[in-house]
Order: sequence, then C-alpha cells, then structure tokens
Amino acid sequence: MHVTHLSLTNFRNYDRADVALTPGPVLFVGRNGHGKTNLVEAIAYAGSATSHRVSGDQALIRFGADAAIVRVRVQHDERAVVIEIELNRAATNRAQVNHSPVRLRDLPRYFASVIFAPEDLALIRGDPGVRRDFLDRLVVQRTPRFAAVIADYERVVRQRNSLLKSARASRLPIDSLATLDVWDERLVSLGTELIVARADLVDAMRPFVSHAYRAVAGEEHRTRLSLRLSVDDRDDEASPPEQVDAAAVIADRFRARLAERRRAELDRAVTLVGPHRDDLVLELNRLPARGYASHGESWSYALALKLASAEVLRAESVAGDPVLILDDVFAELDEGRRRRLADAVGGFEQVLITAAVWADIPEQLAATRIGVRSGTIVDDAIVDADE
Repeated sequence: MHVTHLSLTNFRNYDRADVALTPGPVLFVGRNGHGKTNLVEAIAYAGSATSHRVSGDQALIRFGADAAIVRVRVQHDERAVVIEIELNRAATNRAQVNHSPVRLRDLPRYFASVIFAPEDLALIRGDPGVRRDFLDRLVVQRTPRFAAVIADYERVVRQRNSLLKSARASRLPIDSLATLDVWDERLVSLGTELIVARADLVDAMRPFVSHAYRAVAGEEHRTRLSLRLSVDDRDDEASPPEQVDAAAVIADRFRARLAERRRAELDRAVTLVGPHRDDLVLELNRLPARGYASHGESWSYALALKLASAEVLRAESVAGDPVLILDDVFAELDEGRRRRLADAVGGFEQVLITAAVWADIPEQLAATRIGVRSGTIVDDAIVDADE
C-alpha cells in the first residue's frame, strides 16, 4: 500500500497543494514552521479522521476559510482508492471513497498509516490517557468495527456519569438505583470487548517491540508490556496483571468490581471501573519506563512502539504494508540511531519523512525529495539554498 497523490485545499497553511508521491522513501524538507508536518498530517488523517497533533478539527482548516479538503489517492496492488474528506467549520465533516459517501469512522478500512512524531514521547512519559488512545487507535486499525464499540462505550460512560451525578444530588439510597444496574450491564458488555481487544493487541506487539527497540537503540535492553486493569485493581502498581483472562471471567470481575466501588462512585459521581481507567504498563529492564528511562531510552521505546504497530498491521493486512510516517524524528537521534532506524524502516513499501535539514537523513532514505516553503511545494534545490 502506498500513496500516489495528495491534494489539499485550505488545509492548515496550504491554500492549495498537489503532490505526486512514489513508493519507497519520500523526504519532505524545509524549514520549521513552513508546512512539512501539515502534509504528512493530512495523509495520516485520511486513514483515521484524527490528527496526531490536535484533538479537534477546527485548527486543520486554513484561517479565514469555511472548509478544507483532503484528497489522497492510495494504491493497493492494481487497485486505486481515492479518499476525500471535507472538513467544515459550521457543518458536519464528510468523507467519500471513490466518490461514494462513507462514515468517517470507516476510513481505516481503506487506508492504514503509522505516524511517529516528537509528541509520541508522551507515550513513555505522559499520562495513561495517551497510552489508552494509542492502543485504541491501533485496535481500530486492526479491526475497524471497534470504532463503533469505542464510541458506544464512551457514550455509556457519559450517561452513567450523568446518572451518578443526579443520584448524588438527590441523595438516593444505593439500593434504589435500578437504572444504574441497566447501564452497568451495557458498560460491562462493551468494556469487556474492548479490554480483550487491547490485550490481544498487546500480546501481538510484544515480540515486535522487543526486536524494534534493539534495532533502534543497538543495545540489549529488556522491554515488557502489560495491561493494568481497573477491574483487577491492585495496590502494588509495580505488579500489574500478568495476563488478561477470557472474556467471561473479565466480565465477572468487572461486575464484582463495580459492586465494590458503587459507594465510591456515588460519592465522586464518576465511573471508576472500566477500560477508560486502565493503563498500558511499559517497563525497561524491569523498571517503569516512565520515570526511569533516559531521554534517549524514551525516544527509542516510543519509536519501538510505533514500529511494532506498523509490523502488526503489516503481518495482518491483506492490503500490504501500512504507510510509515516519520515526522521530524532524525534531528533528535544520534548518528548511530539514525543509521539503525533507517535500516529498520527500509523494508516498508513507503516511508514518508519530514526534516528541516537534509543532512540529518541517512543516505539509504534519500530516494525522493520534495521541498516545502511557506505552504508551497518547491524544488528541493531552493530549500538547500536556504540552509
């Protein structure tokens, strides 16, 4: 799978842009702030309807414009797919594939990409919500129907929280909340499905993360991934559950934990049990990566997680490799890590790279160069003259 053409209208700092792309490594080079990342952000958006940089869509629409258009042409062997998304300030966003309307949440069925950016350091050093989002996006890429499961689960949590707030305000006794029991069953059903999907994903990622970390860092460090579940809450945070049990067992534990936490939930008026309270535990050499890993180790670990994501999708997809995107990565790496990362990604069908300095990129990734200046595609020789 690879992108052959990108067309933008009123996206970020681009009035209009048309870029032809080739398989293999493609380098977008230009000064910081001129629009390199905006190009790869648009490509990644075409497969997920989400940005890796902002939570909302309004920032993606060019200042002063009412709407933006992202159009991406993707090649699957002999089959071409054209994905078009319209982002609107005052109306619902719309998407179509080969000129037929589709739901935004169905876009992962047609195009897959994995993007690594400086923001991904938060996977190691950030809050649990960052890691949950990472897992859920990959769960949807593996199985697109989970976009609906996750949306339904989040809606149940909101409804349940609203009911808890009403109960607290009304000072209702615990045994009178029959409506809450109904929401509990829906929470358990959807939540269990998501927990099992995340656990299966973590199991699939483990060997790839270990291999990718060694490939990038060039050192023998032991990585370990596990899930810490609120349905099996433990005081000892250094000892997360070793494995996730079958769905029926998880559902039973889920119900029991909800019963245990009912009084605390009423006091706080918030749902305290479920996958929205879980975490992906990352260890390096038997220590929590968050808090113990150095800056270089954290970068290597975050890179390993993204490379492992791409390997999982590659192993399972009938459409071939996902498009791998490395956004402003090489400037943060020393010479050895740059070379090893280039070797690690060289086998992917298409790798899109952004860089402010051409010299930061190893020679084996120097196949195609596209210059960017002030929201305009230019000859890369012009960019060289700027350096």
